[in-house]
Amino acid sequence: MKTISTLAGLVSALAIATAPALAAPMEIHDIAKIQNAGNLTVAPDGQTIAYTVSKYPDLHAGEDDGGSNSQLYIMRPDAAPVLFTTAERSVSGLQFSPDGQTVYFRTRRGDDKHNALYAISLSGGEATQVFRHETSLGDYAIAPDGDTLFFVATEKDDDKSKLAKKGFDAYAYEEDQTLRAVWTASLGGDEKASKLFDDKHVTSLELSPNGQTLVVAAAPTALVDDGLMKTRLHVLDPKTGDLRVEIPTPGKLGTYVISPDNQRIAFNAGTDIHDTATGVLMVANISDGSFQQLTPNALQHVTDVEWLDNDSILANAHRGVESALVSYSLTGTAERTFATPSDIVVRNVEVGSGGALFFTADSPAHPREVFAAEQGRVEKLTNINSWLEDITLAPQTTFTFAARDGRQIEGLLITPNGDKPAGGWPLIMTVHGGPESHDSDGWLTAYSRPGQFGAGDGYAVFYPNYRGSTARGVAFAKEHQNDYAGAEFNDLTDAVDALVEAGIVDKDRVGITGGSYGGYASMWGATAQSEHFAAAVPFVGISNQVSKFGTSDIPNEMHLVHSLKWPWEDNWMNLLERSPIFHAGKSTTPTLIMHGEKDTRVHPSQSMELYRSMKVRADTPVRLVFYPNEGHGNRNAASRTDYAYRLMRWMDTYLAEDANRDDPMPEFDLNLSEKLGWDKKDDDMTAEE
Repeated sequence: MKTISTLAGLVSALAIATAPALAAPMEIHDIAKIQNAGNLTVAPDGQTIAYTVSKYPDLHAGEDDGGSNSQLYIMRPDAAPVLFTTAERSVSGLQFSPDGQTVYFRTRRGDDKHNALYAISLSGGEATQVFRHETSLGDYAIAPDGDTLFFVATEKDDDKSKLAKKGFDAYAYEEDQTLRAVWTASLGGDEKASKLFDDKHVTSLELSPNGQTLVVAAAPTALVDDGLMKTRLHVLDPKTGDLRVEIPTPGKLGTYVISPDNQRIAFNAGTDIHDTATGVLMVANISDGSFQQLTPNALQHVTDVEWLDNDSILANAHRGVESALVSYSLTGTAERTFATPSDIVVRNVEVGSGGALFFTADSPAHPREVFAAEQGRVEKLTNINSWLEDITLAPQTTFTFAARDGRQIEGLLITPNGDKPAGGWPLIMTVHGGPESHDSDGWLTAYSRPGQFGAGDGYAVFYPNYRGSTARGVAFAKEHQNDYAGAEFNDLTDAVDALVEAGIVDKDRVGITGGSYGGYASMWGATAQSEHFAAAVPFVGISNQVSKFGTSDIPNEMHLVHSLKWPWEDNWMNLLERSPIFHAGKSTTPTLIMHGEKDTRVHPSQSMELYRSMKVRADTPVRLVFYPNEGHGNRNAASRTDYAYRLMRWMDTYLAEDANRDDPMPEFDLNLSEKLGWDKKDDDMTAEE
């Protein structure tokens, strides 16, 4: 990775990086080819691994619409990966049997109405169903005896189902909840599963290596807000379901794992109730629930934890735009940082035998692949995105600048191949959500994040880690609190100014886009900061902080980790003034608003409010596009493809060299039949007939 803080240094580096292209750049239709490795797990032998590869349907290749499909791969030592499943439905929840000869996974096959548990032998053959419940299986664990199953699921409500079929489908908002319980069953028996723990809403579980302790993550209710702010670890007796101890962590909860000697739990969590994220490494005693915060002041964000042995915890620590695999003692001393290539970002890690580590990682050159590290040597085990070898990717660098108050802010910059045009490239500012999130120096291109296909179309694309982002410590992540749209969004315009001063971008051809909190930033850029942006494409964004409070499913999280005040605490007018609708009348930024109609996190009315406010109060192009079957982000290939084409057409219309903000909007019709090649296929079929 290249980190460049000085303006002269950045211009020099970009000049070196822009060698003549030998192959075509990435285009929108290439998004459908992207595959990602995930769900990595290691067999008891410490060397055999199982993982999934996920991919969306390629509509350009004639595949049917749908969501991501994940299939199982097995890789033995010194052998090539082997595809073990090819079903239409995805597999998830990979686990090896205690003897390592079988892999279990969740999926639906045949006439399954819900996710069931399947198994496939490492020697091959067909996968067989080994257990099904009356509702879908959630997280699960298999005891060392190889027969006892623990799993998370809801209880079937036959009476409710019968009434619904008769049209009685009324419900009480936030009252009509079904809690997930912990159940136990025998894989080899015919007896029905029995409920083990149902006092709270359980989301996940972990069984100790000796099978004597069960740890579950549970919240008081099934409300999303409680899941975020009140999920705690509960230590249970796996035989009786009795609660032994609850670990009273103060904030949000991340991942957790039990030590090999069954004495402790390592986990990442929020340092206090106002911590925005789960980036602090902690360790708890199973016997009494006491815990220590090991890294509360570290300038990092821990994303994953594993035990190396009884006394050492392996943490995947994201630091700025990079990642590090760090071993910590039980007192929080950093014992060792494992060598990993500087150009990859580790996502999740598993511990093998003999000091081997297996992990998934991505880089500016590829999406997530599987890697192995042993004795200081790191090897990339998979090449599932080999098609990228025929693509000339644009250079990606880290750009650091000083905000107006002197705060150093960093982000990731992708610039087109070839010579920079006079006056600089047009820019698409791409703002991450959260804001308790961050962009790492890895693969940054997706349907709503233009990255490589934006650069292929001649745009510089910048991903700012504005204040409020994670990976720079708890204090930096809290810098946005009680200051909606303040310093956090000033960082965005300061980034534009810095990029313009560096001679990289054209100040008159700057667009902004992003989803969720990034959608809020884009709406703010289109209104309160309209003079900085010639085009905006906000996605599932926030336009009115007052009505957002009343329509969101996370009001407590909004209060505890963002605003720090309730709206009625002398805050109504402040919230309104921090809302894009308040500033809609001064907008001169052509704005394309997009939203999923089934979004519960940011209600679709947020986009409707901005649309109506701009339509009535401003004389600038504005369009609102709804996706009927999508929520807080598009999950289906068709709506993802539609989104990408609309995003880039809007930017092309208003960021072109001869563009005018008063130009009429492009037609709603995208001519998708031609883009997807359907017209040509119809012509070919007619010719054959």
